[in-house]
Amino acid sequence: MTFHDMSLVERLLIARRGTSYFAQRLSEVTDSELDGATLLAGWTGRHLVAHVGYNAAALCRLMDWASSGEETPMYESPQQRGREIDEGSTLSAAAIRNLFDHTVARLDEKWRTASESAWAAEVRTAQGRTVPASETIWMRTREVWIHAVDLGNGGRFADFPEVVNEGLLTDIVGMWRKKGEGSGLVLAVDGREPIAVTDEATTTTVSGGLEAVTRWAAGRGSIGSTVDGAIDEPPRWL
Repeated sequence: MTFHDMSLVERLLIARRGTSYFAQRLSEVTDSELDGATLLAGWTGRHLVAHVGYNAAALCRLMDWASSGEETPMYESPQQRGREIDEGSTLSAAAIRNLFDHTVARLDEKWRTASESAWAAEVRTAQGRTVPASETIWMRTREVWIHAVDLGNGGRFADFPEVVNEGLLTDIVGMWRKKGEGSGLVLAVDGREPIAVTDEATTTTVSGGLEAVTRWAAGRGSIGSTVDGAIDEPPRWL
């Protein structure tokens, strides 16, 4: 069963578990450590937490769109997203933590009060995809679980529910294929049929457990996986 095959209640539970996981990791980061680097190049902890907070606010706008029928995009422009993150990173540590707590609570309220018709209403993502509002659950699930690892203080893909790692790997491979990336790359997850990203002859095989292969594919390092071939780093997927 994939994430999208699960009931609404089950999907919301996994998203909320991810939020709690991120919050726990964040609580173990000191205010001074927020000034340090994360696993995302060029981003400090301040940038990362601001991003996660403003992402929740952006998803709130999509839920408002779904509930009211009045178009409220995630962002006014591509520049808005970057500007929010940069400005948010200049807030005090206490304000950044409050931003995360406040936007998380707002999004959860939007989810709790959404009607059946709102969940089915079509909205548009920042990438231009038209999706039902229920897709916001998966969009948020990806954010909080992955970025908990990006904080760099002990978060692990091995802690993710299996269905989250499976969904991430499916998304990543799908994006590579859409962008024409990953020529000759094969992902060999233990106990599963290997995934050939393209039809070309194999030049690189990445093998390991689901969580390790997903971590590598997501660009978060090769811990637990074996990379055999010409490709050292995965193609970008976002």
